[in-house]
Amino acid sequence: MPEAPSSPGPAAPPAPGLAERYRSVRAYTEGLCAPLVTEDFVVSSMPDVSPTKWHLAHSSWFFETFVLTRHAPGYIPVNPRYAFLFNSYYVQAGERHCRAQRGLVTRPTVEEVLQYRRHVDEQMLKLLAGAPPPEVRSLVELGLHHEQQHQELLLTDIKHVMWTNPLRPALWPAGTAPWAAWHQSSPRPGAIGWREVPDGIRHVGNDTSGFAFDNERPAHRVFLDRYRIADRLVTNAEFRAFIEDGGYRRADLWLAAGWAIVQNEHRGAPIYWDQAGDGWTEFTLSGQLSLVDAAPVNHLSYFEADAYARWAGLRLPTEFEWEVAARTHPDLSQLFGERWQWTQSAYVAYPGFRPAPGAVGEYNGKWMSDQWVLRGSSCATPDGHARITYRNFFPSDARWQFTGIRLAAP
Repeated sequence: MPEAPSSPGPAAPPAPGLAERYRSVRAYTEGLCAPLVTEDFVVSSMPDVSPTKWHLAHSSWFFETFVLTRHAPGYIPVNPRYAFLFNSYYVQAGERHCRAQRGLVTRPTVEEVLQYRRHVDEQMLKLLAGAPPPEVRSLVELGLHHEQQHQELLLTDIKHVMWTNPLRPALWPAGTAPWAAWHQSSPRPGAIGWREVPDGIRHVGNDTSGFAFDNERPAHRVFLDRYRIADRLVTNAEFRAFIEDGGYRRADLWLAAGWAIVQNEHRGAPIYWDQAGDGWTEFTLSGQLSLVDAAPVNHLSYFEADAYARWAGLRLPTEFEWEVAARTHPDLSQLFGERWQWTQSAYVAYPGFRPAPGAVGEYNGKWMSDQWVLRGSSCATPDGHARITYRNFFPSDARWQFTGIRLAAP
C-alpha cells in the first residue's frame, strides 16, 4: 500500500462534516493501539516495519506540515526536529531520518507523541471551525485518507512485531478485533466458480467527483480479450495442496527472482504459517491459531501468488480485468474486506497522469517502478476507504500485508 497519497483530489465535504470525520478517523487510529503496552509502540522488526509510535507521529506531522504550518496563521510547530524524525519520503519537505532506524528512536516518548497528536488535533479543529477555503478542506481530506492507510499499516506492522516475539503474544482475543473478521471466514464449499467477461473496449479509472488518489486518474479506455475470473479467493486448504505437491520445490513454477529468494531463505510456506505435527497453525493478531481451511490464504508475495497460479494452470488477472469484472459481476465474493488481491499488472502511470505540484505530489508517481498493483481491500482496511478503482501497490516480495489470490483464465 502506498505509505502516503499524492493528490488532494476533488473538494472535500463542507467544513462541519469534515471536522466530525477528522475526529472519527483520528480516534480510530488511537483505538487500534488500545491493546498495546508502552514497549510495543517502539519496535521495528524489519526495515519495512515502522514502530506504532512512528505511525502516530507521522500522520500528525502530515497535518502539521501541509495544513497547519501553511494555512493556520501564527502556527508554530511543536518541535522543529519532529520534521526530520517523522517525514517519510517527501524530499521537498526536507531531510528525513533513515526508515530502517526508526525503531532505534526512544525519544520522544510515547506519551510525548500522544501529546503531539492532541496539540495537532486541537489546532486542526480550530482551523476547521473557521470555515476554511476549499484548498484547505481538500488537503484535510487527503490527510484523512493518508491516515487511514496508516491505520492498516499500523496493524500489519504490529502483527509482524508480535510474530517476531518468541512468545507470539495475542493482541485481541479471537473474534474481538475492532474491524471485520480477519481470521474466521464463512465456509466457501465446493470448487471455484467462474464469471465470464466478454471482449471489448472498456472504461477504467476514476472519473467521479468523489475523492480518489491521483494514480486512479485519469479515466481512460482499454481493450480486453474475453476472459474468466474466479468468483472467490483461493483458500488456505487450496494453497496447502500447492505446498504438499512440492510447490516451493519446483523451479518451473517460479519467476527467477522469486525462486532465488525461496532458495536463499529456505521458504516453504506463507510467512505466518507453522507446521504442528501433521497440521498447520497460523499466527494472527489473536495469537497462534489452527489454520482455518476455508479462510482465504493470506500474506503472500507476488512471487507466491504467481507460482500458485502457474501450478493451478491459470494466471492472475490484470488490474483492468479485475476492475471490469468487479463492475460487471458485483456478486463476486470477497472483492473487498478480506484480502488485497495481486494482479499481474505492473504499477505504472495511466495515460495523461500528472502528479500534483509540490511535496504532496511526490509519493505515488515516483514509485511507478518495480511494483505490482493489488486491487480490492483487506480485513484491515478501514470502512469507507475501499473502492473499485483503488490501486494499491507493493514490490514483488512484500508479504507482510494482508494479500491473497483471485485467479483468472482465458
